Amino acid sequence: MNFQEALAELEGRKEGRMIPDLSRISALATLMDDPQLTYPTIHVTGTNGKTTTARVAAELACAHGISTGLFTSPHLLSVTERISACGKDISMSEFAGEYEHLLPFLMHVDGQSEDQVTYFETLTALAYLWFADKPVGLAVFEVGMGGTWDATNLVAGDVAVLCPVGLDHPELGSTIAEVATEKAGIIKPGKAVVSREQHQDALDIIQARCSEYDADLKLEFRDFEVTERLLAVGGQSFVVAGIHATYDDLFLPLYGEYATRNAAAAIVAVEVLLGHELEIDATREALASVRSPGRMEMVAREPTILLDGAHNPSGAEALSAALRESFRWERLHLVIAVSANKDLNGILEPLAPLADIAYAARNESERSGDASAIAERFSAENKPVEVFDSVAAALDAARAAAAPGDIILATGSLYTVADARRALGEP
Repeated sequence: MNFQEALAELEGRKEGRMIPDLSRISALATLMDDPQLTYPTIHVTGTNGKTTTARVAAELACAHGISTGLFTSPHLLSVTERISACGKDISMSEFAGEYEHLLPFLMHVDGQSEDQVTYFETLTALAYLWFADKPVGLAVFEVGMGGTWDATNLVAGDVAVLCPVGLDHPELGSTIAEVATEKAGIIKPGKAVVSREQHQDALDIIQARCSEYDADLKLEFRDFEVTERLLAVGGQSFVVAGIHATYDDLFLPLYGEYATRNAAAAIVAVEVLLGHELEIDATREALASVRSPGRMEMVAREPTILLDGAHNPSGAEALSAALRESFRWERLHLVIAVSANKDLNGILEPLAPLADIAYAARNESERSGDASAIAERFSAENKPVEVFDSVAAALDAARAAAAPGDIILATGSLYTVADARRALGEP
C-alpha cells in the first residue's frame, strides 16, 4: 500500500457527524493489544489553546531527552502533520506502512458495527500504533472534540490538561457546564490534572470530577502562573512560577497573553509528569523553538499577512487582544470565512471594529458558511466589504489593495487558514 492508496481509504471514512460512542476505537485498540497503554501520556483538551499547549508540552519533553509523540488536529495541508515525534512528522511511507498494518483491524471492526470506523478514529488508532512501534517514551494527545467520547480518551492520561472551556461545538452542549462535563471526561482516577483559569461553572465541574476520581488538580493562579510578561521582537519574554521551580528569561515566538499562559500549563504538565523541576536551559531552548501554524502566524511582511484559526467568540476575542497589543498598522484587511455551525456574530463582534475593509468568502470545507451572511454584518455597520467564492480570491484582492504598512488577517476557521496557506504557497 502506498500513501495515496492509504489516503484514499482514509478519505472514504470521513464522518458527517459526531458519534458519541467509543465502541469502535475500543474494539480496534483491543485487537491491537492496546498500544496506547504502552507509554505515558499527557492528554490535552479545552475550547481554545489546546494545540499550542500540546505542542509546547511535546517540545519540552523532547528537550529533556524523552522521545515524544504528538497527535494534534486538524491538519492544514497534509494529514501527516497530525502525527509526529520530536518535531518530525510521520513520513508518507511510514503512514502507508502503518495504515496497511491497521487495515485488517479496521475491516474487522467495520464488519461488527452498524457504523464504519470514522476518519478521526482511524487516525487516532494509527497514532496509537505508530507511537508504540517507534517506540516513544511519552505521547501528547490533543483531544479532537470534547473529551468523554473522543477517540483519544483511551489513553492512560497520566496528566490531563484543561485549557479554558467555552462554547463552540453545539454537539457538546449549550452551556459552559455541559461543555465542561464533556471535557472533564479525560480526567482519570488517581492521575494528575493541570487546569488553566476557568469560568466558575466549568471549574465547579472540573473540581467535582477531580474529587470523585481522587485526581490531583493543579490550578492556574492558585498553584502556578505567568508572573511577568514583556513584548519582544518576534514574540514575548516571560516568567513562569511552576510547581517545582520558577522559570525566568523564557522566550516564546508566539503572540498574545494566552500563548504564554498555555505554555505555563504545558510546563507544569511536564513538571508533574516527571515529578521534579525542569532543566532551565532545555526549557528555554524548547520554548524558543515552538511553532504553532495557524495561530497568530505571520507568513509575510510589507504588507504583514497573519493567519489565525479563531473559530469561536473567545478565540476571536483573544485574537483581537493579541493584535492590538503586538501589532501596529495603517489599514487592516480582514479575509474571513466561517463554518456554518459557528456563532458568526460572536466571532465578528471583536474583529469587525478592527477591520478597515472585509473580504467575505467561503472556504473549501463542506461546512463553510455563506459569505453573504458575513457581508450583511459589515454592511450593517457601514463598513466596506467584498464577497468572494474562495479564500484564495479574497486573499488576492486583499494583497492587491494593501499598502506595505497594512495588515492582512485571514481568519474564521482553520479551514480558512489552510486555504490561505495553499494560496500563498509554503510560507
